[in-house]
This record gives sequence, structure tokens and C-alpha cells, in this order.
Amino acid sequence: MDAGSMNTSSSLKAQSRFPLQQQFLPRTTSKENLDRFIPNRSAMDMDYAHFMLTEGRKGKENPTGNSPSREAYKKQLADSLNINRTRILAFKNKPPAPVELIPQDYSLHHKAKSTKPRRHIPQSSERTLDAPDIVDDFYLNLLDWGSSNVLAIALGNTVYLWDASDGSTSELVTVDEEDGPVTSVNWAPDGRHIAIGLNNSHVQLWDSTSNRQLRTLSGGHRSRVGSLAWNNHILTTGGMDGQIINNDVRIRSHIVETYRGHTQEVCGLKWSASGQQLASGGNDNLVHIWDRSTALSNSATQWLHRLEDHTSAVKALAWCPFQGNLLATGGGGGDRSIKFWNTHTGACLNSIDTGSQVCALLWNKNERELLSSHGFTQNQLTVWKYPSMVKMAELNGHTSRVLYMAQSPDGCTVATAAGDETLRFWNVFGVPEMAAKPAIKAKPEPFSHLNRIR
Repeated sequence: MDAGSMNTSSSLKAQSRFPLQQQFLPRTTSKENLDRFIPNRSAMDMDYAHFMLTEGRKGKENPTGNSPSREAYKKQLADSLNINRTRILAFKNKPPAPVELIPQDYSLHHKAKSTKPRRHIPQSSERTLDAPDIVDDFYLNLLDWGSSNVLAIALGNTVYLWDASDGSTSELVTVDEEDGPVTSVNWAPDGRHIAIGLNNSHVQLWDSTSNRQLRTLSGGHRSRVGSLAWNNHILTTGGMDGQIINNDVRIRSHIVETYRGHTQEVCGLKWSASGQQLASGGNDNLVHIWDRSTALSNSATQWLHRLEDHTSAVKALAWCPFQGNLLATGGGGGDRSIKFWNTHTGACLNSIDTGSQVCALLWNKNERELLSSHGFTQNQLTVWKYPSMVKMAELNGHTSRVLYMAQSPDGCTVATAAGDETLRFWNVFGVPEMAAKPAIKAKPEPFSHLNRIR
């Protein structure tokens, strides 16, 4: 490569430091071109000329760069005009983190402690037994589960006992044809003695341990006894004649009080947990609340409250286990509602249309839930959350109306009997939370003898 080429190459390389600019050969002295130069404005690059007059020469005269203040100004101007940015919507810095009013570890611990996992409710029965010849009658009460974990069921003229601890079955009694069929069964609180109501208006008392009849209560009712309820040594009976009778089973003259208020068959009887109030439901669409303290032995006792909101027969009655003055009632096919009552004031607190005949009601002993059994058209069991009355589950299996329900002593299992001649067992209420935990040693506390809200 010759020297001329090298000089030209170095000159082009020096000029390439200014991109997008035209190449030129500058005059070294004024004597190289002595002719007068007449410029042609159309052939001139005015932008390049302006640059050379202002910035171009300065760059050559000050090759070390601009001052720090000018560089800072250029950078600020570039930032303001979005120059040399690859993204328009881009954060220069991350936004500041929000201030935590509650420490994260505390909130996570509190949430984990307060959030309760939803309980699983099996959709099918865990056991099904045959129940041939069961009477398909809405007004009767043919199923009860005693405190000794023995289930009693009346099939036609015979009462059978099913021991839930080992699954064994035994026959307690078969009544004569002229006395039957059996119209009601109810265990005494001791889980040993059982009352059996008959179609002939009599009530028999039996000792299930010795399979021995103790006595017969008669003379009170004029027709079948379809409902029974124990209150310690008092057996309350309700008949098709509309009468409700308190019988003291310890004495010979067993009739101690009579309640008259229903004009048709009494098909539901339930004592409150305190034993002070009795609820009765009848085919006359009425619910009565009777107060034990006002009962009179020599005359008919006046009801405390007469509840007339139902429009069909009321058989389903259930006292709330966690609120003593709360009663749930269910109406028959023409009503289809579940109503909640304050039995101290007689006020109706809520009413829910279930869409089908309400045959029986049971409260969960461990949670605020209610179970209802129904007739036409789905013959289902429904688990309700109280007090929102949101449906938690619907259990299907019976092909006929589920007339009878009974709850195991631990409150977990529910037995149902229907007109389809089957007896089904449902693990609907789960395992009680207290039973699943190890027993905690009690510590003496001040005022421990007083009742408290957990």
C-alpha cells in the first residue's frame, strides 16, 4: 500500500467518528485554490454547514469531551425526551414495597389458626338393613336410638333391637293382632327401659335387658298412641284423640297431667333439654309450647304458646342443643317449611321453604347444623348450616319418603327408615372434635362451677 493511500485511509477513519456525515477533504492553505469561489446554494448542505460552524469544530478542538455539567445536562435531556430507550412503558426503578401494618408471619399464623377445613359429608349410606313390614304412616314414630347404643324399630306388630356395638339383632316383643300394630317406640333416658305405644290406645313398658314387660299404661287415651317422649320418670304420650298425657311410671295412678289444645292427632312430642318445656305438633297444623311449671294435676293445663304459622301437619320437632329456647319445626306436604321459634316469646325467628314434605328434624350435637328428612319428590336428607340455612349436602338413597330418623348417642351417625322398607345408616355428622383430641387434664379455675360460653 502506498503512502497516498495510507494518508487517505487515515483521513477517512478520522472522519468516520461522526456518523451520518458526508466525507470531504479540507483545505490546508489558502494558496491551493486561487480561483474565486461562487457558491451554489442548491448544492450546499446547510445542516452540515451549521454543524461545522457550531459543534463540529468544537469537537475537534476539544477531543477530550464535554464538561461534566454539560454531560449531566445531556443525560437529563435524553431522559426527558425518551431518547435511547428500548421500551417506552418501562419503570426505571421498582415501586416501593407497601408498608405492612400487620407482620406477615402473624397474619399467616392467625389465618391458619382461624380457617377450619370443610368437613366431608359422605353422599351414600354406610350400611343398609332390610325393614320389612314397616308401616308407611306419616303420623307414627317407629324408630329410636337409646343411650346404650341400641336401636329400636317397630316392624308391623314386632319391635326389634339392633345393637350398634356388635351388629346383633334381637326381637323384643310381638303384640297380638288385635292390639297392633305398634305405633310408637321411645327409649327411657337410662337406655334400658323402653315405651311402646299401640294401636289399641295402650302403652307398654319393657325392660330390654331381661326382655320382660314391666307394666301397661291404659285408661288415658281413646285411640292409638302415635307419639312418646320421656322426661326423667315422666312419660308423655300423644294420641289420635288429640290428648297429651303425662304419666308418672313410678306410681299406680300414673296420669298426673293432661294437656288439651290439639283438635286432631298428636304426631310429634319433644321435651326440651331442661325438662321445663314440652313442644307438641299435630295434624291440626298447630304447634303448642307447654310449661312444666304451670302443669295442673286436677285439670287440663293451658298452653304457654300456640303457634299457628304452619299450613300442614307438624310432626318434625327438634330442640336446639346449644340454645335452650330455640325450637325447629317442620311442616307436611302442604307446608314444606322449616320454622325456628323463640319458645320464651313465641316469636317466629325464620322460615325456610324446603320444597318437599318435612318428615323429621335432627340437630348436630357438635356443630351448628340441622338435618331434615323429606318426602315427595326426592325423598332426600338435607344438611343445613345454621343460622344461614345454606344447604351443605343432599343425601339420596331412599326411594320412598324418609319418615323416621334417630341419632346415635355420640351424635355422629343417623339412622333413617322409609316406606321403601330399608333402614339406612349415614355418617352425616362426622367425628366429634372433642373425641378426636386427647383428653386434657383439667385445671382448677375460679368460678369453674358457673356455666360459660366456649
